[in-house]
Amino acid sequence: MSVRNQVQLITYPDSLGGNLKALNNVLLTHFSDIFKGGVHILPPFPSSGDRGFAPKTYLEIEPNFGTWEDIRAIGENYDILIDVMVNHISRQSEYFQDFLKKGRKSKYADLFITLDKIWEDGKPKKEDIEKMFLRRALPYSSYTIEETGEEEKVWTTFGKTDPSEQIDLDVKSEKVRKLFTESFMNFKKQNVKIIRLDAVGYVIKKLGTNCFFVEPEIYEFLDWILELANSLDIELLPEVHSHYSIQYKLAKHGCWIYDFILPYRILDALFNKSSKDLLQYLKTRPHKQFTMLDCHDGIPIKPDLDDLIDTKEARKVVDVCLERGSNLSLILSEEHKAPDGFDVHQIRCSYYSVLNCDDDAYLAARAIQFFAPGVPQVYYVGLLAGENDLENVRKTGEGREINRHNFTLEEIEKSLEKEVVQRLLKLIRFRNEYDAFNGEFTVLESAKDEIRLSWKRNEKNCTLLIDLNKNKSVIDYIDENGQASQYFI
Repeated sequence: MSVRNQVQLITYPDSLGGNLKALNNVLLTHFSDIFKGGVHILPPFPSSGDRGFAPKTYLEIEPNFGTWEDIRAIGENYDILIDVMVNHISRQSEYFQDFLKKGRKSKYADLFITLDKIWEDGKPKKEDIEKMFLRRALPYSSYTIEETGEEEKVWTTFGKTDPSEQIDLDVKSEKVRKLFTESFMNFKKQNVKIIRLDAVGYVIKKLGTNCFFVEPEIYEFLDWILELANSLDIELLPEVHSHYSIQYKLAKHGCWIYDFILPYRILDALFNKSSKDLLQYLKTRPHKQFTMLDCHDGIPIKPDLDDLIDTKEARKVVDVCLERGSNLSLILSEEHKAPDGFDVHQIRCSYYSVLNCDDDAYLAARAIQFFAPGVPQVYYVGLLAGENDLENVRKTGEGREINRHNFTLEEIEKSLEKEVVQRLLKLIRFRNEYDAFNGEFTVLESAKDEIRLSWKRNEKNCTLLIDLNKNKSVIDYIDENGQASQYFI
């Protein structure tokens, strides 16, 4: 299959109406012509934490969300994208539970990274850990084996608790590869078309490195999983938050990549009324990308934009975001902060809120995203111009909940009455249906306070012009009768 060059939705299985059946009904009732590119359903599997990202298995659907039948029903009308957390699995999975009971005698023991696979004597060394790109204070957890009472330390890159709920998998193990193969074969059966490789940058652990996107070993794993996906006619989307050069290497390797640079670049252009850095970036980036403004995590900064931004200027952008209610995810390792101490990993917010709920600024941001080459994804909160959910952050203590509001059917219908949402739907239809977007992209000469982008294919062409001082956007295009027309967004 090939990925459709049309707009995709990103949503949790329970965020638009409460479950997968409701999601399908909402799509068919309200958005039947909107998400022609497909639907990215964030992890719908049984999970013990991190809102689905600590999966117990990929062979079942969480009963509270529905069944595989519901997934297949959505797949009848939309290409489905689903996540596979290639780096880890749940502590509550049958595999790790068996290991907790029997230890090294468990038939699943080789799925996990016991510390003797890293350090011969099984004893972690501080100087090695200091080099690593850490997502928690220590990259391993201790567990007591039920039958022997012995303590086992295993690698855990992620997890807010200690010991962690997310247990790393040993991707060198044949048993792990068998597990992925079985899961991918099931996805094929269930009509899943695209798989996002979540946290794939962390899968290789090697002493003397930062244990993040370790080359060349990472390519051996990627080549293996690409071959598996190709054999099942499934597309892969590796998710890697790293220095932008890594994304470019992935693109050269033939992979789809995420444009994690664009959301900040657009924000910066709209805040500072200057198009220079954004346009320079649009001239040089790879085209085979998925684009986004918002997602279930936040707007990426470090390490995605390392060497692309002046951290003093970035600090000013971050401060405006904080004034508008955002919260931050920070870098933990001293070694991976900027020399001046700048440590912002992601800005967590609703994209509509961070633009001060200014309809024109928000539509300008979406217009830039839709004109940037790539497959545009729209997160469900952004689709409904949702605002920061501060109450949910207070209630849960989790900063990411600011942009994870679950909409009831009533809230969806109310949101659809908003003018900004109707304007966005109209813009999505234009992006889906206008043929020039399958042609040639050009960044046109623009003044500092304007953005001019164009697409051309045969007799169809369209040009986006944004006045950054007024946040006004207009598209000049050739209509179906061959006449010059204007569309004021």
